[in-house]
Amino acid sequence: MDIADQPVLDKGAVLSEAQLVAQWLTRFDAALQSGSQANVMPLFAAESHWRDLLAFTWSITPSESASTISRLLAEKQHTVGAKGFVLAAGRTPPRRVQRAGYDVIEAIFQFETKVGRGFGVLRLLASEPSKAFQLMTSLHELKGFEETIGDRCPTGEAFSRNFGGTNWKEQREAIQAYRDREPTVLIVGGGQGGLSLAATLVRIGVDALVVDKFPRVGDCWRQRYHSLALHNDTKLNHLPYMPFPSAWPTYLPKDMVADWFEAYAWAMEINFCTSAEFVRGAYDDAAGRWNAVLRRTDGEERTLHPRHLVFANGLVGAAHIPDLPGLKDFKGDAMHTTTFTNGANWRGRKALVIGTGTSGHDVAQDLHANGCDTTIVQRGPTMVLSIDPSAKLTYGIYNGVPIDDGDLLSITNTKPMVKKNLQTITKRMLEYDKKTIEGLIARGFKFTDGEDGAGHQWMVRTRYGGYYLDGGCSQLIIDGAIGLLHYDQIERFVEGGALLKDGSLKAADLIVLATGFLPQEVVVGQLLGEAVAKKVGPVWGFGADGEMSNMWKRTAQRGLWFAGGGFNNCRTYSRYLAMQIKAIEEGLLSP
Repeated sequence: MDIADQPVLDKGAVLSEAQLVAQWLTRFDAALQSGSQANVMPLFAAESHWRDLLAFTWSITPSESASTISRLLAEKQHTVGAKGFVLAAGRTPPRRVQRAGYDVIEAIFQFETKVGRGFGVLRLLASEPSKAFQLMTSLHELKGFEETIGDRCPTGEAFSRNFGGTNWKEQREAIQAYRDREPTVLIVGGGQGGLSLAATLVRIGVDALVVDKFPRVGDCWRQRYHSLALHNDTKLNHLPYMPFPSAWPTYLPKDMVADWFEAYAWAMEINFCTSAEFVRGAYDDAAGRWNAVLRRTDGEERTLHPRHLVFANGLVGAAHIPDLPGLKDFKGDAMHTTTFTNGANWRGRKALVIGTGTSGHDVAQDLHANGCDTTIVQRGPTMVLSIDPSAKLTYGIYNGVPIDDGDLLSITNTKPMVKKNLQTITKRMLEYDKKTIEGLIARGFKFTDGEDGAGHQWMVRTRYGGYYLDGGCSQLIIDGAIGLLHYDQIERFVEGGALLKDGSLKAADLIVLATGFLPQEVVVGQLLGEAVAKKVGPVWGFGADGEMSNMWKRTAQRGLWFAGGGFNNCRTYSRYLAMQIKAIEEGLLSP
C-alpha cells in the first residue's frame, strides 16, 4: 500500500491522544515498508529529532531535521526490516505534556526488526499531530537470546536434588574460579556500572567476570568518606532486575549501598573476583582477544584472555593531585578526598579544603561538625543547588510513570533537546534557591548556572564536576561558620598553611584536596598503552555526534568498551552495551 493510501486525519474529528499516535504509527510503518524517503519525510516536522539505540544503527545515533532522519531511516530499513509499530501494551498511555518548552503528545510504542524487538518513544507536535517532533527507537532484546527471567528463568535442574553430585554453592565456586575456561567479558570495576552490566550479560548468556581491587564487593562505596550519602532519590537508583526495598530511606548512605552491592552480586550470580587489580593489557589482533593481567594483593599475577574488556571503574581515573606551589613544604597532613574518612581526629585544629564541588563541601561540613576550624577554598565558579526541590527537577520525567517507562522517556532527547530542557529546569532551580544563592554571593562565593544557563547536569555531561548538591554546607558558609577563601588569594603553601598575597598566613594543620580526578583516557594510556589511548580518544564528554564519547558503544579499539555514570545511567544503558556484545558473539554484528 502506498503511503498516500493510508488514512489521514479527519480535520473535523476529535481524536484521542491514543488514536492520533496509532494513526501516525500506522502511516510510519507503511512508509518504512515502502523504502522511500519521500514517504517517510512528511511524517516529521521540519525541526525534528531522532535518537536510535541499536535498533536501526547498531549504535547510539542521534539525527536532526526531517530530511536527515527520513534519509537515514530509509537507508537502514532495507537491512533492518523494522515493522509492527503499535502502541506498547501495558505501558504509560499517550498523554499531552510539555517537553523543553514544546507542547507534545507523548507515547511509548513497540516494534520488531529482523533480529530483535524494541520499544520507542514518540512525541507528536500537539499543534500538528500528524508530524513527529521527536522519535526514539531502542532495541530491547535479540530474538532467540531473550533474558532468562520470569517464565524463561532457569529450572535449577543442574543442582536441585543433585544427589551424589555437586550442589549450587560448589558449582558457583567452580564457575567463578575460571580454571577451565576464559571469560568472554572482563569487567574492570565492581560499582554500579560493572554490576549492572554483569547482571544483564548473565541474563542473556554471556560469560562475564567482574574484577575489583578492593577486598569486598561494595568497597568502592564502603571505603569512601564517612558522611557520604546518595544525593538523588532511592527509587530512581535501582539496579537492573532487583530494586531496593521499598522501605529504604529516600537518600541511601554509602554503607547501605555497599552492602546492597554485595547482596546483589550474590543474588544475581555475578562472577566477581575481589582483591584483584587489573594492571595492564594488550589486544592480540590475530587471536581476537585480550591479554589481561590481574594482580592479587599478595603480588601474584594471572593473565586472562577475554574477547571483550570493559572499563567500568567510573567516569574518571585516579585522584588528580595538582602541583600546587609550595604544597610539598607543608608540614601538616595533606590528602585527597579519596583518602579522607572523617573529621573526628581534627577536633580543635584547622583545615583548608581546596575545591568547592560536592565532595569538597561534604568534607568541609564533616570537619566542621567534628569541631575543626574549617575554611573552604574556591578555585573557580561553582553551581550550588538544593537537593530538594531543585535536584529533583532533573528527574521529573519519572513522575507518575513506572521506572521502566521513565527510563525510555529519559533517553529520548538528543543533545540540543537535552540543553533546552536543562535550561528550562535550571531557571526554576534558580528561583527555588534564590535566597541561598544570594547569601553565598554576598559572602563572596563565585556562583555559576553553567554553560548557557544549562545547569549542573550539563556540567555532569561535559566535565563531571563544578557543582554542589547542597547538604547543608552552604548555610554554614553564609553564616561564616565555615570560612571562604579564593585560591587566587594564595601566594603559595608553606610549612604552617597558606601564605596569602597580602602577606598574612592562613594557618592549617590539614589540607584536603577536593581537586577531582584524572580523565579516563589517562588511565587507558597507563594500562593499555598510549597508542590505544590515542586511538580511542576522550572518554565521556560530548563527542562530535552529540553523544557521550565512547560510552556504552563500540570504540575504535576492537573489544574495548566503557561503562559508567549514575545509577540510572548504568541501569538503562547496560542493556544496550550487553546486547552489542551478545550480537558480536552471535555473529549478528561486526566487532
